Amino acid sequence: MEWLFGKKMSPDEMMRKNQRALNKAMRDLDREKMKMEQQEKKIIADIKKLAKENQMDAVKIMAKDLVRTRRYVRKFMLMKANIQAVSLKIQTLKSQNAMGEAMKGVTKAMTNMNRQLNLPQIQKILHEFEKQSEIMDMKEEMINDAMDDAMEDEGDEEETDAIVSQVLDELGLQLNDQLSGLPQASGSLAVSGTKTPQAAAVGAAGGSGGGGGGAGSPVSDADADLQARLDNLRRE
Repeated sequence: MEWLFGKKMSPDEMMRKNQRALNKAMRDLDREKMKMEQQEKKIIADIKKLAKENQMDAVKIMAKDLVRTRRYVRKFMLMKANIQAVSLKIQTLKSQNAMGEAMKGVTKAMTNMNRQLNLPQIQKILHEFEKQSEIMDMKEEMINDAMDDAMEDEGDEEETDAIVSQVLDELGLQLNDQLSGLPQASGSLAVSGTKTPQAAAVGAAGGSGGGGGGAGSPVSDADADLQARLDNLRRE
């Protein structure tokens, strides 16, 4: 029966056809409105010309024509506004129809996915995943412990202590180098309090070797006290 009545149009095709017709009608109204506005300008010019010629009867007739022309211009503007409102309604219906079609497709897809979704099976898979993750963590911890036991060396602690002692010795040497750059005291300084035996020994050695400020550079009592403290730190 399509050859007799024509092919049945879908809602989208009908809306597009009506939208084109409305757009054409608005263009026609715009053209007519422009013609009427040009006619209005011409009538105004004629009225001015007749008024200068003092033809008042003709001026009144032309004034009535001007009123009618302006009335039609307003009618054209009103009709265009109404047609544009209808066009906007059609566009809104088209958008709503597209949204409905999209929602229908999404709903169908969600229905199929929910039908295929097996909740007990997913719970079982998640439980098994959690179990295997715990087993993997336990095995990793055991492997790390075994690696630590295999790689641990008994001599590491002794070597560590040796490195610490070496660092302390280097710090002591650096302090001695800094103290050697200080100006020497002209005489022995009286240090209040009791000195350690090692400090007294160092002071005695300096006095006997230099002859109380003779040829060599004597070590002052303050330097000897600092050296004794460094020796105590090394022993600790």
